[in-house]
Amino acid sequence: MKSFKFLATALIVMISGILLSSFFSATRLGYKNYRFPYKRGGLNERQAAAHLLDRFTYGATPGQVDQVVNMGLENWFQQQLDAGLPDDTLNNRLSKLDAINLSNSQVVEKFPPGFVVRYRAIKANVISKDSVGKAKNIKAYNDTIAAFSTRKGFRPEQELYKQFISQKILRATYSNNQLQEVLTDFWFNHFNVSLTKPECADFIPSYERDVIRPNVLGKFDKMLIAEAQSPAMLYYLDNFASEGPPAPAKPNNKPTPKQADNGSMMMSGGMQAAAQPVAKPEQSMMMVDAGAQKQALTVKTITPQTNVTGLNENFAREVMELHTMGVDGGYTQTDVTQAARVLTGWTIYPLGRFGFGSAMQGLVDKIGAAKMNQNGFVHRGDFLFTPTRHDMGQKTVLGHHFDANGGYQEGVDLLEMLAHHPSTAQFICKKIATRFVSDNPPAALINKMAKTFTEQDGDIKQVLITMVSSPEFWKKNAVREKTKSPFELAISSIRGLNANITDPYQVYNWVSRMGEKMYYYQAPTGFPDRGTYWINTGSLLNRMNFGLALASQKIPGVTVNLAALNDHHEPESAQAALLTYSKLVMPERDLDKTIKRLAPLLNDPQLVAKINNAVAKMPASQPANLSPVQDMSSMTTNQGASNPQAPAKVNAQVSNNQANTMLAQVVGIIIGSPEFQRR
Repeated sequence: MKSFKFLATALIVMISGILLSSFFSATRLGYKNYRFPYKRGGLNERQAAAHLLDRFTYGATPGQVDQVVNMGLENWFQQQLDAGLPDDTLNNRLSKLDAINLSNSQVVEKFPPGFVVRYRAIKANVISKDSVGKAKNIKAYNDTIAAFSTRKGFRPEQELYKQFISQKILRATYSNNQLQEVLTDFWFNHFNVSLTKPECADFIPSYERDVIRPNVLGKFDKMLIAEAQSPAMLYYLDNFASEGPPAPAKPNNKPTPKQADNGSMMMSGGMQAAAQPVAKPEQSMMMVDAGAQKQALTVKTITPQTNVTGLNENFAREVMELHTMGVDGGYTQTDVTQAARVLTGWTIYPLGRFGFGSAMQGLVDKIGAAKMNQNGFVHRGDFLFTPTRHDMGQKTVLGHHFDANGGYQEGVDLLEMLAHHPSTAQFICKKIATRFVSDNPPAALINKMAKTFTEQDGDIKQVLITMVSSPEFWKKNAVREKTKSPFELAISSIRGLNANITDPYQVYNWVSRMGEKMYYYQAPTGFPDRGTYWINTGSLLNRMNFGLALASQKIPGVTVNLAALNDHHEPESAQAALLTYSKLVMPERDLDKTIKRLAPLLNDPQLVAKINNAVAKMPASQPANLSPVQDMSSMTTNQGASNPQAPAKVNAQVSNNQANTMLAQVVGIIIGSPEFQRR
């Protein structure tokens, strides 16, 4: 009896401990119980599950609606918020990409730009300085450079970019933590940097990996500070070169560390002279101010050897206008200038002795890494705060006074102030709602999200919970209201067909062809997040082209088994296949109108020829605001002048593939249909 009581008591204590542990764990993480009010929007549980998958993944995989329903919608969403699901399949695929986990310093050493390779070849006496740009035998000159690169173990930068782009496609397709990948895309676009600017390009892989992805479900201010200190952003918006006025000369007239610095913000030592004849121009973005209104983007051309000094307002302006408060957030041009002064001296720690990232090497060598802290320098990873380049005067930003002789901390304080500004809460929450709810989200929803943003210290998880727990998220006019970007279309097609990718870069080529060249959007705004940007007659034709190519096995490195999706049951007719596969790739939708719209295309033996004819006759200028639910039949009747820049024609071989032509054509048409363009 005593033994029984002892066991019972022990069991009660153990259960109580588990419950208390769970309670305190949930409290510590800030989670709260929430229920999704999808029934108020007129949705059943399966429709609600499909809506969640449309919004928070890159598309449902076969049978995934059942999985979400079985585990419970809220449980599935919480699992995605935790982002801790094992990703063994994905990691196995990523293991073949050996460059995606390199540090910035390793990238600088292994993937040097061309002008650095030439400089190092000169220093090694492999080529002469006079031969740069003047070689009589170009082939022999290039062969010599190539042989030198091979001996040194250098690899072309394009290989780095190709691996980086490939990993994004693989993550979006195969990761079990889909929400984390969707948010990584969202926040990268919000804090956009571009491969079009060579100075920052090599640092973009680590920017997404180390700055964006780890912070997408955390506190907004942490991500803001991390992006402000990243080499990619510091170069992209030129804050690496921003500095205050020179410090007064010391009485003994000895040079200060700032005066002793070689001054080059692009590279060190004698590299300037050697690189100058061959360095390619690069673009630096300058946003022209006119009060609080956004003006056109202008481009300032600089070269790697240029000594860029003085105050640069690029980052200060964009951190207010694009990253935090928004263009109508209430700041002035004076605030921009004052903020830029606060952020002077925020630059790059030396990433090597050659090329981009080497600017401060001479200064670090002179002071000594061990003595930097006691001299007011701050080193955080690849970031360096240099007090010798900082504006030590008084500043006032948005009414907040910064005393003279401040340092690194005032920059952190500025960013924290911006991250917690009421305008930031509204601006950020509107962008989140625009991405996940509708192109024009209700003000009431934005206000609720902004209230959570403020009360929860910018906790992105809590903002998302508020959004998805609100009736506005589940209203029928918000379901499938969003238009897929080309990337979303491609990945959702691949996931929906359970396709296998062995060459991700081929998918990137198609996404670019459909209008979204990932990581190459030049403006700091990032890609627009509205359907009118993506959809016009030309884009619909390219999307149809993609669908037919994918379903017909015409994309190298991507294989699809259409029969397996239907348990190898062959449909009796094209009409039956249309109904069956529409339900498979567009689960829980009312497909009556879609079937009615697409059926005539199946019965037309000249479908491919008519689409090609429509492309040839497409007007040179297409309206930018065509509805994504435009009737597909208009694609075969569109009239207009010849367009020499029309999208490429549908591959006529698709209609000649006798093995599985009918099924491939059916599935291709479904993917290209207006209904599949919606999420």
